[in-house]
Amino acid sequence: MITLRNKIGQMLVMGFDGCDIHDKSPIATWLSSDGLGGVILFDQDASTNLYGKNLKSQTQIKRLTDQLNHYYHSAEVNFKNNDLPLLIAIDYEGGSIDRLSRVEGCMPTMNAHKMAQLSPEALRAELTQMALTLKSLGFNLNFAPVVDLHLQDQQGIIGSLQRSFSADPDEVVRLARTFVDVFHHHGIACCYKHFPGHGSALGDTHKGFVDVTNTFHEDELVPYYQLVRDVHQPTLIMTAHVVNKQLDNQGVPATLSRDILTGLLRKTMGYDGVIIADDLQMQAITDHYSLEDALCRTINAGADMLIFANQLAKITAPELIEIIERLVFEQRINQKSIEEAYRRIIRLKRQINCLELID
Repeated sequence: MITLRNKIGQMLVMGFDGCDIHDKSPIATWLSSDGLGGVILFDQDASTNLYGKNLKSQTQIKRLTDQLNHYYHSAEVNFKNNDLPLLIAIDYEGGSIDRLSRVEGCMPTMNAHKMAQLSPEALRAELTQMALTLKSLGFNLNFAPVVDLHLQDQQGIIGSLQRSFSADPDEVVRLARTFVDVFHHHGIACCYKHFPGHGSALGDTHKGFVDVTNTFHEDELVPYYQLVRDVHQPTLIMTAHVVNKQLDNQGVPATLSRDILTGLLRKTMGYDGVIIADDLQMQAITDHYSLEDALCRTINAGADMLIFANQLAKITAPELIEIIERLVFEQRINQKSIEEAYRRIIRLKRQINCLELID
């Protein structure tokens, strides 16, 4: 029987330490007890700035993803005959956001700005090689592409790092669709980010409060209005921790805003796919909200999955499950939100299964 704890577990995407796991590893216990929705793997440990947190060599990465799948499928709970995949995720946009850049034998990648200058044939060839790389290493979810607009050249963390395809929303949609189509062809789900728009931001939400109220442009929403129509594709939408009083006049960060996630994305745009909250350990959230408050707000706002990267702080999956379960019992989190999240996550995982069967 699938319990409330199991459903909450499916909402979590956890970061963890280690390049090799065994029966006594915390992540193995998390996977084989209540289960998890997914994991995210990193090259660099943000707390030490040292490389090798989870990703060292191709052989080691393949072994690790096999181990993760083993413990997930040995879980005490049987998720619909246990045929639904563990999401094994990575940030692999290309260019400066490429967690495999130091792994020997992995291809050098180009950033979104350079991809946008390729011919259609050259772009598909580049993306095909990237997708094949992820597939060969055991990943099935890429936290890419960025669909933020290129609105700042020197400041912020989008334009200055050339992570955006273009300032033209139609070009962003065209290129994002190509990106997703190629990765899906090779069994990899993708994630559009960062809703409702990080391209005009002058700051970095990893480090604190970022307000885009005065810089945001309505064109930043255009890619989402277009891309939410592609319901046949197993994609997620990742939230931004930005404050945008044009969209939420209370000044609540988008990740925690019911006006933005449910009002705008769900109701106005008609999106019924998985909304994933960007890392809730970023300082834009932790500097202003307690953990319980952040969990209540983001789940009640409409987020289905929550990233805890364990880069900027440390927490275990059982701790999170217990807190969320208690908040449901205290009626501070609506249990219907958990049920709806679970429905969307299971549907996404079934879509990924279909991709893998086709591939």
